[in-house]
Amino acid sequence: MEEITLLNFFKALSDANRLKIIGLLSRQPQTVEQLSEMLNLRASTVSHHLSVLSSVGLVSARADSYYNVYRLEAEILENLSRRMLSTQELQRIVEVDVDLDAYDRKVLTNFTYPDGRIKTFPAQRKKFEVILRYVLNEFEVKKRYSEKQVNELLGRYHEDTATLRRELVGYGWLKRQGGGGEYWRELE
Repeated sequence: MEEITLLNFFKALSDANRLKIIGLLSRQPQTVEQLSEMLNLRASTVSHHLSVLSSVGLVSARADSYYNVYRLEAEILENLSRRMLSTQELQRIVEVDVDLDAYDRKVLTNFTYPDGRIKTFPAQRKKFEVILRYVLNEFEVKKRYSEKQVNELLGRYHEDTATLRRELVGYGWLKRQGGGGEYWRELE
C-alpha cells in the first residue's frame, strides 16, 4: 500500500464533519441536502466533504431522480483500517524516507575516535547499547571464542574489556559457557 494512500486516508478522516458524515452514512444512505440539514452545514461544504471521502473510496453515490444518494463503503473502510493500521504496514511506512541508523551514527560519532576506538562509555543506557551493538559486529555468528580471544577483540575498541564483555553477556548478545569457557554470538 502506498504512503499516499495512507496519507489521504488519514486526511479524509482528520475532519470532525467528515467523521460525522461517515457516522450518519453508516446508519443509512443520505443525500447532500439531508446531511446538510442534520449537520447544520451548507450543501457546498457537505459536497466538498463527500468529495474528499469519495476520493479515497469511503463513500459512493448513486443517482435517484434529481438527487445523488451517498452511502458508506463500510467494507472498504474496515479493510483499509485493518491493512493500514497493521504493525507491518506502519513499520514499512517508517522504512521509507526515514534514516533508521541516524541516532546510532550520531552516538558513535560522539563516543568514538575516527579510528573506531571508544573514547568513553556513555552514561545513558540507550547510548551505551549503541556502543555495545557496534562492538558486537566484531563477532561472527556461531563462532566460538576463548575469553582471551574475546578480550583481544574488545581491546581494539577500549582497554576496559571486562566491562564490554560483561555487558555484552548481560544483554544476551554474547553467550558464555560457564566457568570462563567459550563465548559466542547466536543471532544476527
